Amino acid sequence: MNIVRKINDDLAIAGQITLDQLRQIAEEGYRSVLNLRLSSETGLLADEQEKAEFLGLYYLNFPTKTEDINHQSTLQIYQTISGLPKPTLIHCDNSVRSAAIVLLYIAIKQGITFEKALQKVINLGLI
Repeated sequence: MNIVRKINDDLAIAGQITLDQLRQIAEEGYRSVLNLRLSSETGLLADEQEKAEFLGLYYLNFPTKTEDINHQSTLQIYQTISGLPKPTLIHCDNSVRSAAIVLLYIAIKQGITFEKALQKVINLGLI
């Protein structure tokens, strides 16, 4: 089972989550789930959207490949995360993509340029 890591009061990250983890985050007051996984990846939680919504969570799948992260895609993800009900769990397969996206989101929200934020993410080995 992947660990859910709380980043701040609004965001948490994880690798692929289980049904038990969905239940847990719903009980803990999370309001939305952002799944970064592509439908072609293995190990997906079957009917994840239906299960999340049944638990009262807003659910969005925003398929993202690490190698496709650029200024435009980061802007789209930034706008998406900004519009989600908080707190939000962002997950992928092993939490590397979700960590990279959350770090980019936070850095840009703090006024750091995309280029500097991306360099920080690269320096951490997330991309």
